[in-house]
Amino acid sequence: MDNLPIGPLLAVLALLILWSGLFTAIEAAQQHLLAQRTASRSRDKPVAKLSFPLNSLIFCNTVCRALVVVISTLLAIFGWAENGPWLACLSAAAALLVFADYLPRTLASRYPDAILALGNTLLGVPLKILYPAAWLFSSISQLLLKPFARNVKVVQQSEDEPPAPQNNGTDHEHATCRPHALSGIHALDNITVNDILVPRSEVDGINLDDSIEEIIEQLRANKRTRLPVFHSDINQVEAVLNTRQIRHLLPDASLTKEALLAACHEPYFVPESTPLQLQLLNFHKQQRRLGMVVDEYGEVEGIVTLEDILEEIVGEFESQHSLDNPHIHPQADGRLVIEGAASIRELNKSLGWHLPSDGPKTLNGLVTEALETIPESAVCLKIGRYRLEILETEDNRVSRVLIWHVAVGEATSLRSAAKPL
Repeated sequence: MDNLPIGPLLAVLALLILWSGLFTAIEAAQQHLLAQRTASRSRDKPVAKLSFPLNSLIFCNTVCRALVVVISTLLAIFGWAENGPWLACLSAAAALLVFADYLPRTLASRYPDAILALGNTLLGVPLKILYPAAWLFSSISQLLLKPFARNVKVVQQSEDEPPAPQNNGTDHEHATCRPHALSGIHALDNITVNDILVPRSEVDGINLDDSIEEIIEQLRANKRTRLPVFHSDINQVEAVLNTRQIRHLLPDASLTKEALLAACHEPYFVPESTPLQLQLLNFHKQQRRLGMVVDEYGEVEGIVTLEDILEEIVGEFESQHSLDNPHIHPQADGRLVIEGAASIRELNKSLGWHLPSDGPKTLNGLVTEALETIPESAVCLKIGRYRLEILETEDNRVSRVLIWHVAVGEATSLRSAAKPL
């Protein structure tokens, strides 16, 4: 230890501090851009840039800071003798605060795009390589917090719950006549936007990279009043189109992209964890009817509309018949062929089923989680009292499933794990 390589250790120490500062700057830049997109709905910051996994950034930053303290202490013990350890702690703390925290966060708030571009160049590949280790520690922390999740949720509801509306004779009459609507209102606090969103794979939108002829044909066939407008991918959403304002231009094909963009307004972004009751108020406050649902990294997960929330309260507007669901195809023998994209909650509501809904949101996700692998066709499994046969897979997803009830005597607990047959 007398021949401790002071020079190389100092170089490594400086490099670790710079890395830690870069990790902090990237994290702060992502948060800054995401907050800017959500609050001001600016079109200038593509969501696709927010591509660094948060748990990888935290993992690498923590490792770098720990190594800074270790190397500083090692240098101090053999360089400053008795006063070395405490001087090392103070020096390391000061260096980390200035160069790995305050300065990077300040730069990230001023130049977020440049910081993310630098991060993509220097750290894109290393972060992806270290992602499994970061995911492991993140999963352990989530597992430790799981027993407290219900308590945290209750506290959040009590803080965010809006004042209860005043009751009068008319409200009482409606509550008596529509008990389903009343129970739907009470359930809004327990349901988040993520539970009812239309997944991105099913979102109809206008791709500005298509020709104007293709866009006109798409608009003629579409019956929706609001559509996302994007470049190439829905993560590059530019605006939301109100189709009513350009309907008169479709019959004679006089629509141009300039006229289309003139009928658009800025997109409204909604965090996926927003409770429905709060989102209902936000739609009213923002005077919006459609929101782009984003996750913590700014990736678009799908869309949510005012009509989706109202349907949670009063049920489907057009019909309550279970087989009106376009994902459900009844068979002559009483069994059902259901598309993999079907929502578990919608299936339970329309069919009166009890498929597990506290995990994956779609039938494809439920089957994939149960089998713990990408399933192949002609695989059968049983989940609770339901037997499932995978009929078709496409693009590593379950596209069609045949489902029927198992006899009551054979059924297991609804919460039991799925068993391949």
